[in-house]
Amino acid sequence: MADEGADMIADLDELVTSSVTELFSTMLNMNMLPAPMQAGFGNGEPHVAGTVGFIGWLSGVVYVFTTVSFARRITATFLGLHEAEIEGDEMINDAMGEMANMLVGNMKSRISDRGMPCVLTIPSVVRGSHFSVEAISSTEGHIFTFTAGKDRIFVQFLLKASDASQT
Repeated sequence: MADEGADMIADLDELVTSSVTELFSTMLNMNMLPAPMQAGFGNGEPHVAGTVGFIGWLSGVVYVFTTVSFARRITATFLGLHEAEIEGDEMINDAMGEMANMLVGNMKSRISDRGMPCVLTIPSVVRGSHFSVEAISSTEGHIFTFTAGKDRIFVQFLLKASDASQT
């Protein structure tokens, strides 16, 4: 089963791309396209990241980063509201946490379909300016960039294939 975990890590590009494009197309009617990684992020404005972990044959954590302004538009579309109706950070935090949860949930289903069940953690949100997430030595880090017009999101995975005895 460890080999299957390694195969899943190798298939991560397709798994992430299909999950992101399906989620944004279905839930937000947005055409997210894979894009090359670029230095820097946003236009100097603060960022928000929804995050969800998973534990099983593959364990890790997923961060979905974007600028606060794009997160606001995502939230409005997700909730069927106008941007002016978004009050405070709580609605944006909830929407970004749920977006990360749906993205990782979609991937969890695909991982489970391959015989590698896992469970998800509770979504959380990180906000700020000038922060980064780095993998520790026992994990693999993978970053993917997607664009919708001038807006971008980053999806960052920190992964580790687990021993069967740990699940």
